[in-house]
Amino acid sequence: MTLFAFVIGVVFLAAATLFVVGLHLMRLPSTARRGNLISAGGMAIAVIATIVFSLVTANGSWIGWLALVLGAAAGAAFGIVRARTVKMTDIPQLVSIFNAVGGGAAAAVAFADFVLHSSGLRLDLTSSIPIVLDVVIGSVTFSGSLIAAGKLQGVISGSPITFPGARIVNVLAIVIALAAGVFAIVVGNNVLLLVVVLLASLLFGVLMVLPIGGADAPVIVSLLNAFTGLAVAMAGFAINNQALIIAGALVGAAGTILTLQMAKAMNRSVLAIVLGGFGTGDSSSSAPDDAQDLSNVRELTADDVAVQLAYAQHVMIVPGYGLAAAQAQHEIAELAKLLLAHGIDVKYAIHPVAGRMPGHMNVLLAEANVPYEQMLQLDEANVAFDNCDVALVVGANDVYNPDARKPGNPVSGMPILDVDHAKSVVILKRSMRPGYAGISNPLFTDPKTGMFFADAKKGIADITAAVKEYVPS
Repeated sequence: MTLFAFVIGVVFLAAATLFVVGLHLMRLPSTARRGNLISAGGMAIAVIATIVFSLVTANGSWIGWLALVLGAAAGAAFGIVRARTVKMTDIPQLVSIFNAVGGGAAAAVAFADFVLHSSGLRLDLTSSIPIVLDVVIGSVTFSGSLIAAGKLQGVISGSPITFPGARIVNVLAIVIALAAGVFAIVVGNNVLLLVVVLLASLLFGVLMVLPIGGADAPVIVSLLNAFTGLAVAMAGFAINNQALIIAGALVGAAGTILTLQMAKAMNRSVLAIVLGGFGTGDSSSSAPDDAQDLSNVRELTADDVAVQLAYAQHVMIVPGYGLAAAQAQHEIAELAKLLLAHGIDVKYAIHPVAGRMPGHMNVLLAEANVPYEQMLQLDEANVAFDNCDVALVVGANDVYNPDARKPGNPVSGMPILDVDHAKSVVILKRSMRPGYAGISNPLFTDPKTGMFFADAKKGIADITAAVKEYVPS
């Protein structure tokens, strides 16, 4: 090993250390921003070191370097502008696109490396196996993430999309991809076989995500993120880049752990989600459905809700996707500040799968500068509900459905927020239509529950205005 190669290896080790430190800091919302910046710094060091190493050791043409510079500039410009302008409600879609780009880039690197050697010496197993795995995983991630982004954006229906024989086609696609991959490894540098692997894997990614309903969206986004990490690690093995191997392994491991935790929070297996999914799409209704039976429902006005909040001692706010869809995070934060200013204890109950991606509610509330200590996770929130005077649910459905404690329904066994343990419950939503699990919530008709039918943004604004009439000035 030359001195130069040794120095580059040390730089890669330093970058990997920053990856680990950054990932560690991302465990807590209060240090997540710093962790993200540290990890980004590590990646910048790794990219610069890779370019320097290539300049010194490779004999690439000026066209190749021009393409590299233009590609990097275009990607950086898009990433900076999109990250700074994206709405918080669109973060899940952006994460899915990032997953697609990461997986697709990794697959492209492996495919290009395979083509580069196709007319030369036969690749050994230590190179050919990572290349085939990278093409499979990266292609599945690319197409699957694009479908997930489309579903989250509403371009593709958020409801499960199936057709007769879909699972058979799904199984055939992955079998063909793996079989062609094995032949590509055994036969040698056959580009046509790798093209078959690529196409079959792209098809499998599409068919894997289409049946996913909205209820499983957070889990599938996390799973695709883990796939991206694995694809990047395989690309690292393919081109012998230690930084890619370490970064990909960290993302893959962290994404896998998060995926398993998310699936556990829904009492579902990852395999069941991948093979079937459940739930329905977004409801576009903005008012109670005339066909619904409202005879057992206690309907509230903004003044009714304001009276309960103004004379409560402990209030728990339960945010859901409806809050994000209405972009009402600032309004709910303003209401909470108003109550806190008058000595009322206010906390937020955060369910792990509320929203459309892991940590969606935390990110949403952080944008409105809600203090991290006010956000209670599932277990600590459930303890607090026993002492809660008013639980204000905004745009959530399944994450507090008491039927999860009963067998025989889509949410059975799913850990829920114990909203029904509060002394009084106020549910702000557009209608009584069910959530993504497709079942009704018995808490809607509970005698201690009041329903306030409104868009989250306008409804919270009306409640805040009414509260000001009751709290002392």
